[in-house]
Amino acid sequence: MTTKWARAALSHHAFCGLARAHLGTVIAELAAPWSSRRESVPGKRRGGARRRAAGAGPKYELVFTDRVLVTLVHLRTQLPHAALAQLYGVGRFTVTEAIGEMRPLLAARGFAVPDRPGLRLRTLADVFAYAEAEGVILRIDGTETQVRRPQANRPGRRAFVSGKKKQNTIKTTTISDGQGSTLFSGAVRPGRMHDQTAMRTEGIAEHLRLHPTVKAEVDEGYRGLANEFPHQVSAPPRKRKADASLGDQHAWREIRRRQSSRRICVEHTNAEYKQWRPLQRYLGHREHYADDHRAIASLVSDRAAQRPTARKPSTELVLVRTVAC
Repeated sequence: MTTKWARAALSHHAFCGLARAHLGTVIAELAAPWSSRRESVPGKRRGGARRRAAGAGPKYELVFTDRVLVTLVHLRTQLPHAALAQLYGVGRFTVTEAIGEMRPLLAARGFAVPDRPGLRLRTLADVFAYAEAEGVILRIDGTETQVRRPQANRPGRRAFVSGKKKQNTIKTTTISDGQGSTLFSGAVRPGRMHDQTAMRTEGIAEHLRLHPTVKAEVDEGYRGLANEFPHQVSAPPRKRKADASLGDQHAWREIRRRQSSRRICVEHTNAEYKQWRPLQRYLGHREHYADDHRAIASLVSDRAAQRPTARKPSTELVLVRTVAC
């Protein structure tokens, strides 16, 4: 099997999860950071300037384009490193090294923003500053991914047991806008930690305090945050008591339905992540999960940012019809 054939096959969206145009954009975007990292790591090791001309030394068995491809295919399908190595006719360690190089570069790309080409959000501070400037109402939700159970007698083994899933999981927090476009996805923590605790640990509550005009829609898991910021955070109304009147019960259902319809877009965003195999059930080392999750969320945000937005213009056009005499 030739390298040319493997490259042509793996560049199909069924393997890498990206359209050809999107794939070309990602490769062009990662070329400069990869070249800089390629020069900086040996420079730190040698402790000085380069002594030989550029291009000297051992050559890579996988060129830059193929290194990006094997990383994307692994993120999309969770295909083992040995299988990818067999396709290219190289050793398994070569593929492992390539994925180890490209994973942090993909994770550091940030998240694309609709109608703002070139703008990418990388931190929570960027997200809240963008929401305040654009008047965007944030949708916040958490999602869980099943991971391998830690070894016996290891400290903190029970920290990954989720009370909701009854499995060993890792939780992440997702923030989207009203169109379901990813603005942030991260805040990785063990499955046993409550969503409310993660919000305060990552500083989301502090950002709400620093940006009093930013509003957010959350679910029942963030009830404490809604109680602390009642004018900024909207949570589902509390369930009425059993002896409440029929009118109150119907009103509660209607308010809950409307709040859920405003927040459902972030659930759709989490569902897009689940189309990538590692976020359905993660089989790798848990220390790599954060980078893998951010890399996948960054790629999903690129596609979501290309969708047409439903923002209303500042003035509405009114059609004028001429009435025939």
